[in-house]
Order: sequence, then structure tokens, then C-alpha cells
Amino acid sequence: MTTSPTRLHGIKAIVTGGIGGIGAAIVRRLVDEGAEVTILDLLADSADARAAALGAHFLPLDLSDPAQTRDVVAQAVSLRDGVDVLVNCAGVFRLVPLLDIDAAEWDRVMDINARGTLTAMQAVAPAMMTQGQGRIVNIASMAAKAGGAMEAHYAASKSAVIALTRAAAIEWGPYGVTVNAICPGYVLTEMGAGTRTDEQVAQWTAKSPLGRLGRPEDVAGLVAYLATDGAYVTGQALNVTGGMVMH
Repeated sequence: MTTSPTRLHGIKAIVTGGIGGIGAAIVRRLVDEGAEVTILDLLADSADARAAALGAHFLPLDLSDPAQTRDVVAQAVSLRDGVDVLVNCAGVFRLVPLLDIDAAEWDRVMDINARGTLTAMQAVAPAMMTQGQGRIVNIASMAAKAGGAMEAHYAASKSAVIALTRAAAIEWGPYGVTVNAICPGYVLTEMGAGTRTDEQVAQWTAKSPLGRLGRPEDVAGLVAYLATDGAYVTGQALNVTGGMVMH
């Protein structure tokens, strides 16, 4: 998709998990198209500098804490004097055998991936509904549709994100708010660097009709579209998988 430096001019966007990986690519694309972006992410030593390099403002946030999430999102809305777009990209991915997923492990993944998404959506929705328009884009995963060994709780959390997306699209659509999910396939980012091998990368690549794995920019382009032109697209879970998943 072609980048337009004015397509998102004046749009106020919040991106959770925007410091690295897919999130950083989303922030870069939104900024390049003219949006004013605030990143909400875990506090890291270089977070402020990385956000500044992307052309965005940074606020520290632990999405596993609902009260903190509500407060920080409110700060972000106040900082820009409004919000037009929310992108929920923050998440955790852990490989654990199904029999080894205990309550603490389950809660850790669900608290961030599912409940964190819900809380952020709830925090921006009133402002969007009042102004009569808004765009919410939730980053889910191919795992929510295809499943996979060692990632049952991750897949379940992303399935929950899709369910939340559809419910919100129905409830908030009459107020001009669209809500969509994006389901990336295998995307080479630092989040998976510690768990993937060269052999796995080759196997995954062989599954793609396009003959390559995804890039963060592939996801960012679709986010930019949904932030503006996708006015008649809502309640969808859109695949960005290079054809690995077609349903």
C-alpha cells in the first residue's frame, strides 16, 4: 500500500505495544501518514528515545493492571485532546505444553492479551461514541483460527480478542465506531526470536503461497487502511498470512 503523508493528517492515535516489532511498524506508518501517535508500552531504558525516533510520544503502561490501563489511556486521550484511533498491539507469546499450563501461566497471557485489550477498548469508547466516529484495530493472530501445539493459551487469548472485536463492532457501530481485528501469520519480529530456529523459518516459508514470511510493514499497511478508508469494514478478523490461512 502506498504511503500518503496527509491521509491521516490530524488523526489522534493510541498504539499499545508500539515500541518494537509489529507495533513499531504500525506507529511508523501512522506517523508517516500524518497521524499524531501516543505509544503505550512497558517502561524500558530506551523507550522514550525509541518513541521519539518513531515520531511519537511515550507513556509507560502495564496492560495487566486494569486500573493503570484506564488511567494511562485517559492520560493519552487528554494529551492529544481526543482520540480517533486505538490500535491494540501489546501482547505476550509463550510456548508451553498444554498439560503444563497452570492457573498463573493462563492468567498471565489472558490478562495482557485479552483483558488488556478489553480494558483499553473500554477506556477509549466513550470519547469515540460521543464524537460520533472512531477506529479500533485489535491485533489478534493466525493462531486464533489455525491453532498450534505449545500455544493453547496464546491461541485462546487471541480468539477472545476476535470475539471482543465482533461484540464491540455490533454495540458501537451505531455510534460510528468501527472495530476490526488483524490476524498476522508468521511475522519475523524480536518477540519470537528466542523461540524460532532456521529450520522452522524454512518450514513456515514453505507453507506460504507467496513464498515468504510476513514483515511488520505488511500488518502496518492494513492498520493504516482501517484507520481511515475502512469506514464500511467492521467486525472482521482479517488475515495477513500470505495465504497460509484463508478463512
